[in-house]
Amino acid sequence: MAQRERWGKKNFEDKRDWKTYNEHLIKRGEYYIINPRFLDNWLDEIKELNHRKVGQPYTYPNSMIEFLGVFRGKGFDYRALQGIMRAFSKRLGPFPVISFSQIRRRIKKLSLSFMAKSNDLVVACDGSGMKVSNRGEWIRQKWKVRRGWIKVVIMGDTDGNIVDIRIGNEDLDERAASRGMIRRNKKNLDKVLLDGYHDCENTFDLCNQAGIEPAIKIRENASGKGFGPRAREVRLYQNLGYKNWAEQKGYGMRWPASEGVFSAVKRIFGEGVQSHKTRNMYHETRLKFWAYQQLKEL
Repeated sequence: MAQRERWGKKNFEDKRDWKTYNEHLIKRGEYYIINPRFLDNWLDEIKELNHRKVGQPYTYPNSMIEFLGVFRGKGFDYRALQGIMRAFSKRLGPFPVISFSQIRRRIKKLSLSFMAKSNDLVVACDGSGMKVSNRGEWIRQKWKVRRGWIKVVIMGDTDGNIVDIRIGNEDLDERAASRGMIRRNKKNLDKVLLDGYHDCENTFDLCNQAGIEPAIKIRENASGKGFGPRAREVRLYQNLGYKNWAEQKGYGMRWPASEGVFSAVKRIFGEGVQSHKTRNMYHETRLKFWAYQQLKEL
């Protein structure tokens, strides 16, 4: 296969601060495995949780459930999580060990929320799939066994933080989901980077109404006739050409804001789920992305 000529200048100098980056990765293990924070503020959290609570009081703080939620996103089953807490209780001072069934209930109640880190963000939206089983392609083709897959659409900023997320089955409309996230977060957005699949009137109109600069790759056969937001962008794209347009719009930052996030989540937490019910599959998928964001914020 003939190799395509690369456009643009090669970046021969890696400007990453490797000392800081390596320390950040090391802290992930230190923070979540060796020095879990819930041991430091257990009593204070419990007191706050039980303030004016009706019914049986809480015994275990939310920070402990979040700690276990990261391991659950990594693929640990609930009984293994109970074993982790038993080991902590034996070695770090005796405390009541939570049961695996209660771990499951508490993890399912976690809010797993995402939020914009600042205003005037440059974000990207993209979708990817998560496996619902470990069945290979041979079984799919030979025996016509098909369980579908989970579709995840995220909005991420150029620092690799997840701003918003939408999860559904394989029929989830990526364009509609992206527009929904743009509406919810429009106060924090300055520019949105989208691939050619989002080249449609509705998306351009939404960006125009919200005062957000669109950086949407235009289809090759697009027509620049008209006076609407999309027509103006089509003419700009055609006048500049893809290379100049991409440099002017900063289109290359779409990768760390979206595809880089998917790559990191699947590499760290896996690309499949263990749950069987659809509702639990969606929650487990969301848990993986939430856990990644927790690690990133260390």
